[in-house]
Amino acid sequence: MEARLNYFADPGAGKALTHLMAAGRAVRESPLPGPTQELVALRVSQINGCAVCVDMHTKEAASAGETSVRLNLVAAWREATVFTEAERAALELAEEGTRVADAAGGVSAEVWARAAQHYDEEQLTALVVLISFMNTVNRLNIITQQPAGAYEPGQFR
Repeated sequence: MEARLNYFADPGAGKALTHLMAAGRAVRESPLPGPTQELVALRVSQINGCAVCVDMHTKEAASAGETSVRLNLVAAWREATVFTEAERAALELAEEGTRVADAAGGVSAEVWARAAQHYDEEQLTALVVLISFMNTVNRLNIITQQPAGAYEPGQFR
């Protein structure tokens, strides 16, 4: 598969993506735990079917020490016993924040309350920005058919 657009070769894309990637860096540097960030990024990408992001976040999480058991169970996190309550709350928020068209009311008050039990305001802000960021990046990659499989951990840092 060949990508429809080469973001790195297009000056206009480069200008826009520089700002978008700055948002990603801000989240990475936030107090939201790194493992939670990778689990959420992976789950959002699974829901959206973004292969390049699934590839990237699986490899980044593994490189940071995440276990294959937990990575393999992200898609079935509700039935898995390997996630903390805080991670479960983040994954639930990620799902409702990604499936806004499926849940006409958007993110429910109950889901928000569960996340707020585990994360302070700064972490919640980072979590919301991360969910939104991943949905944006997933769509950019899906629309342009970016190929997956060749990502190396740390490649875009």
